[in-house]
Parts: sequence; C-alpha cells; structure tokens
Amino acid sequence: MIVAVLAGGRGSRLGGAKALTPLGGRPLIARPVAAARAAGLDVVVVAKPDSALPGLPVLVEPADPTHPLLGLVTALEHHGPIVAVACDQPWVTAEWLRALADHDGPALAVADEPFPGRYEPSQLPTLRAALAEEASLRRTLARLAPAVLGAPPELAASVNTPEDLAAAEQQLAVRP
Repeated sequence: MIVAVLAGGRGSRLGGAKALTPLGGRPLIARPVAAARAAGLDVVVVAKPDSALPGLPVLVEPADPTHPLLGLVTALEHHGPIVAVACDQPWVTAEWLRALADHDGPALAVADEPFPGRYEPSQLPTLRAALAEEASLRRTLARLAPAVLGAPPELAASVNTPEDLAAAEQQLAVRP
C-alpha cells in the first residue's frame, strides 16, 4: 500500500514551500513521511512540477489547478488504493496510517476530515467531477460517504498559518 503525501499547495500563508517549512528542526513533511515508513508503508510525495523535495520519491501533479483533490486524483491514477495524508499534518501516527491501510474500503481516520484517509480507484469518477466543479473537500466527502475509523481529531490537525506553526512548535516542546 502506498501512502501519498500531498504537497501540492503553494504555502502562501506560510511564506513558501509548506512541505519544507521547518518544524522542530526538520521539514514539515518529515513527520508524515516518518509515520508512513514506521507503519511499513511505501511513500510517494505528490507535488507540483517545480517542487524540490530531496531524497523523496515524487509523483508530479499538473501545475493547475491548485486544489487538494488534484493530488488525490493524481495519486489514485498512478497507485490505487492509497492512504492519503497532507504534508502539513505533523501529528499523524504510524498506527492510524496502518489502520487505514488495513481497512477494507474507503475510510477516514477522523470524521469530516479528508486526510488522512484511504481512497480507492473506484472513487475516481466522483473525485474528478468534484475537481472539475472545484467542490470543497467536505462536500466531496459527503458524496463519497467513506467509513470513519474514529481517530482523535488532533490527528488530522494541519499547519496552515504562522500561528499554527508556532502552536505546533509549542506542542513539540511537550510531546516530541
């Protein structure tokens, strides 16, 4: 099973390449990648053509549009089924990624949060239609109706702003 780490966002609110933004002295992307590897799962990063992610296998998504569904569709077109996680989700654990990989069929770790989640190639028509409409991720989830595994909500927390990054740094001081 492949874990697709989605890193196609521009990171404009963080001032640059989000995946490489330092958190605890390591690039933000390092934590979900490490969790996937600790779960015994293969990793591929889905990123824009100009992304520099040394040492990681990269699957290039089209430059446009910039929508999180594009990375998901790109990953499913090349590797399916997949577990998808965002590069800015530092609290994802190996245990929950493994639980998603072992689940039979589409599933989310946390209710109403698209990532981390397990997605199947059979969902591609719905995902492509949602991408064409520029539908929100939550509206798309309602169409897909995946199972929910019941992970704690903080598992899906992401780092989108300088304030989120500062809060994550504080959390790391308490729980590395």
